[in-house]
Amino acid sequence: MGDLLLDFEAEKERIVDTLAALAKTLHRKRRGFVELAAIATCLHNSYSGMENLLKRVLLHLQVPLPHSATSHIDLLDLAVEQRIISQELSEALDEYRAFRHFFVHGYGIALQEAPLQPLAKKLPDIWNRFERELNNFLTSGKYQ
Repeated sequence: MGDLLLDFEAEKERIVDTLAALAKTLHRKRRGFVELAAIATCLHNSYSGMENLLKRVLLHLQVPLPHSATSHIDLLDLAVEQRIISQELSEALDEYRAFRHFFVHGYGIALQEAPLQPLAKKLPDIWNRFERELNNFLTSGKYQ
């Protein structure tokens, strides 16, 4: 389990670094295409990192990962079923999951500041909640 915890810490560090880059970008006065693309990339990368952490926990618990057209939704549902995260956090993460879908399947040129701002501003709080719930799960003994 030592290697797994090292992997967790490395993923968490990448998310924290991404949040720091996001904060720097949000403080820029100019918000052209490059800045919007940077914000969108930080949102996508942070959410993907959280999904990666959930996948690692589920695999450790020997819960099969979903492989369907709705696998990203199903992943959040499985994390709630396994009590890794709360239903409330899952609902908050769903906004980021939906954005991830847009980011992956859309065009960067379609990015607009108005929808990105609320997601970007809430992300540090979402991350703190996610990390707290994940840590609670890992230390609860359910993860053994």
